[in-house]
Amino acid sequence: MHYKGEDIKKLIPQRYPFMMVSEFESGDDTHAITRLTIAKDNYFMLPDGTMATTGLIEHMAQSCSALAGSNANSEKAPIGMIVEVKNFHCGRRPKAEETLETSISFNFSFGNMTLAHCDCNVGEEKIAEVDLKIFVE
Repeated sequence: MHYKGEDIKKLIPQRYPFMMVSEFESGDDTHAITRLTIAKDNYFMLPDGTMATTGLIEHMAQSCSALAGSNANSEKAPIGMIVEVKNFHCGRRPKAEETLETSISFNFSFGNMTLAHCDCNVGEEKIAEVDLKIFVE
């Protein structure tokens, strides 16, 4: 499955200015790739022209939400919450107009809880990774 632009709203409940996924490609039920080209007016931009690390975590969490949304058999995007952030590493903060490409893997699910791993790249450079525990309604 491939979603882009306004179609992303079918997968995630966030809306402008907090929408942090602009493209989604599903590999299967447990793996996907998302992209976000960072606008200069992105909500998480800092005065030095880079994105705050909280914006990176939010992008990766919304990427997980998009994968959960693609798996849902619902017309409405599921609501989810970050339960735990673990092993977050940030090599550098991305700059305005760079494109984030994030790989998501759902490693284990039990009930409404899912353990996920995300790797976030700009081009060939890995800039961040995180393990997330997420709850999805």
